[in-house]
Amino acid sequence: MTLSIIIVNYKNRELLKLCLQSLEQHVLPNIESEVLVVDSEAEAETAEMIREDFPKMQYLLEQNNVGYAKGVNRGLRKAQGSYILILNPDIIVTSGTVETMLEFIKTNPEVGLVGPRLLNFDGSVQNSRFRFYRPSTILYRRSFLGKLPFGQKGLDRFHMKDVTSEEIAWPDWLMGSALLTTREAINKVGLLDERFFLYFEDVDWAKRFWENGYKVAYLPKATMYHYLQRRSKAGLGPLDFFLRREARWHLQSAFKYFSKHGLNYHSGPEIFKHVR
Repeated sequence: MTLSIIIVNYKNRELLKLCLQSLEQHVLPNIESEVLVVDSEAEAETAEMIREDFPKMQYLLEQNNVGYAKGVNRGLRKAQGSYILILNPDIIVTSGTVETMLEFIKTNPEVGLVGPRLLNFDGSVQNSRFRFYRPSTILYRRSFLGKLPFGQKGLDRFHMKDVTSEEIAWPDWLMGSALLTTREAINKVGLLDERFFLYFEDVDWAKRFWENGYKVAYLPKATMYHYLQRRSKAGLGPLDFFLRREARWHLQSAFKYFSKHGLNYHSGPEIFKHVR
């Protein structure tokens, strides 16, 4: 099996259907592939849709909301492909994108993770590559300090505003909405850390790729559409913590991340240089 595509769904049936349709149109006819849908806190309507509209796809039901990392890991344990594409259900795959990503990772064996350029549905570019979090990044994103000049400068650095989205880049980490990796790399790096229920699991995983001698690449000539939902942010600053459980999950995951990796910042390329 060449490619395993893993999608972790959570109460997102309509967007999931569009995602699966795009895979049927643009990927499955061209690449030897399997699709595994891990449905967290599964709904009967979603199971029926998969059974009736996508009978060749594997449906892995979870009765409870197991979180993103655990859902991906269930798919990874079952996947048979030499290459693994992890997608959110709100991704629409475009023609030739997966082939472009596969060719890149095949011809660059030092690369362990590849992410495409993500577009909003109006065609504008959605930032999907970042530098690692500093503690100040959380503060700037969650308070009025992010509006001040020094806070804006820190957020611009985090968002890699100094690097154009039109060129290949080597970010510290990539948004987990669309990631291509290899079975060989996963065997070395390990599965996602399930201590992260939601958020920071992609940051942690990317850091471990760098620490294990693999680069993380942003490939802009591969494009996908992404319906970005900022569930952890209501725009009310610190009040988000009280109003949204996703905001609490985000801050809890940030604490776990800094407890695991420390407070000092080292870029992915710096880490790579020291382990090679």
